[in-house]
Amino acid sequence: MPYALVIFDLDGTLADSFPWFRLHVNTVARRYGFREVRDEDIDGLRHASTREILDFLEVPGWKLPFIARHVRQLKTKHAASIPLFAGVDIMLDRLAANGTRLALVSSDSEANARQKLGARARLFADFDCSASVFGKARKFRRVVKRARVAPQAAIAIGDETRDIEAAHAAGIACGAVTWGYAAEKALRDRSPDYVFTRMEEIAERLVVSPATPNG
Repeated sequence: MPYALVIFDLDGTLADSFPWFRLHVNTVARRYGFREVRDEDIDGLRHASTREILDFLEVPGWKLPFIARHVRQLKTKHAASIPLFAGVDIMLDRLAANGTRLALVSSDSEANARQKLGARARLFADFDCSASVFGKARKFRRVVKRARVAPQAAIAIGDETRDIEAAHAAGIACGAVTWGYAAEKALRDRSPDYVFTRMEEIAERLVVSPATPNG
């Protein structure tokens, strides 16, 4: 079915932030006392769930808000250096031209998100940012309520296993992109409604004729 509301994640979905994350993660690790990430750890972490990643890094739950705030502050300093993925502008323009309402739910701040999106920020009707690690489901429900659409008319698109879990918890459809943080197998194992392997595929499948789920 066509979706009246598409809720995007930012980092790893629209913005190519993994190189930035890799550059800074160990500085953050030393500051907050969790395990540093080695090159040989990356593949395993990409196949793990968010909770498994936190367990591997030995990050206690009480530290998460402090780490998230620090990372947002770091991104404020470097937001201009984190590019959008190729084709994001064309994809967003096509969805907007179709009359699809766009929203953004991110763990980053709204100010950082707007800076990364640049001129395309004007296409988004709603921003609900600074999400906690496991706080996206509540934000999805809030965005759907503000948009005044039925949950079945909304889809969330992200690149991490927690994005899929949050969409399921919020009772909306979910699409997973394979060019972000999590490996494709880790995403497919959590049964998203759609798996997108190319940026242009988002508009192709949601605007022209939504494809069969799990394609």
